[in-house]
Amino acid sequence: MSIPDAEHDASAAGSGNALSSEQAALLDTFRALLRPLAQLAISKGVTYAAMDDLLRATLVEAARRQFGGSSGHGLVSRVSTATGLNRREVTRLVSQTPTAVSPKRWLAGEVFTKWLSDVVYKDPVDGKPMALPRQGAEPSFEALAFAITKDVHPRSLLEELCRLGMAAVDEATDRVVLVKDAMVPKNDFTKMVAFVAGNVGDHLQGSVANVLGDGNVHFDQAIVADELSTASIHEARALIQRQWQTMFDALIPELSALIERDQSSGAPQDRQIRIGLYSFDRPVGTDGTPLGS
Repeated sequence: MSIPDAEHDASAAGSGNALSSEQAALLDTFRALLRPLAQLAISKGVTYAAMDDLLRATLVEAARRQFGGSSGHGLVSRVSTATGLNRREVTRLVSQTPTAVSPKRWLAGEVFTKWLSDVVYKDPVDGKPMALPRQGAEPSFEALAFAITKDVHPRSLLEELCRLGMAAVDEATDRVVLVKDAMVPKNDFTKMVAFVAGNVGDHLQGSVANVLGDGNVHFDQAIVADELSTASIHEARALIQRQWQTMFDALIPELSALIERDQSSGAPQDRQIRIGLYSFDRPVGTDGTPLGS
């Protein structure tokens, strides 16, 4: 892949005064954020040239959003100044910037979530998702699938959940069972990296909005505990899983009620919220670099 005027762009970006303390801090932050992305890119053979072109296009896209009132040569000049890319490169990227596409509904994931959260499909004794008759009246997998959509046959949704290792069919009883309690489609790399884009992307967007705003635009809190043994880490993971299930069970009905209220009132339903919980553990004192590197 040819990268036009890379030398000129690099010199333009590095010209002028030395980095400010804020810019230096940002570069340290970018290094930490880029390290796992670089690891993922290398593991799948994504080269520097592709990443470089993507970074250029993303910088231009961000600058275009900031200078939304400009157009034509004025826009190119402002974007070129803000990004350090030359005008010819900016013109090329502006003409190629794709229009954002709304993500399609993942219907199998919606079925999975409803199965986990709806009391109709939970065991009344232990509160866990029930094994469901494959067909028939509620509660059955067929009824569950039709509660999400009538445009896709329940058999197709069941096959997708089984393919992703999230559900299985007991042929002896003709019942469908969940085989995991988290929506992680391990057999589908595309969906897994889409989770990275959605979960990490939204978290990062919220964090950036907080940094650029008053610090309270989005909820963003974390607990850090060190001086733990490996055995204690395993116990902590089990504790986190239990807390997540408690939060999940409490939030889903409340959020569903809010959606129904907005539908009834005719309020514009043009907002989305993502609520997550994550954990990550590593040896004390490391900077996130994989062990052995």
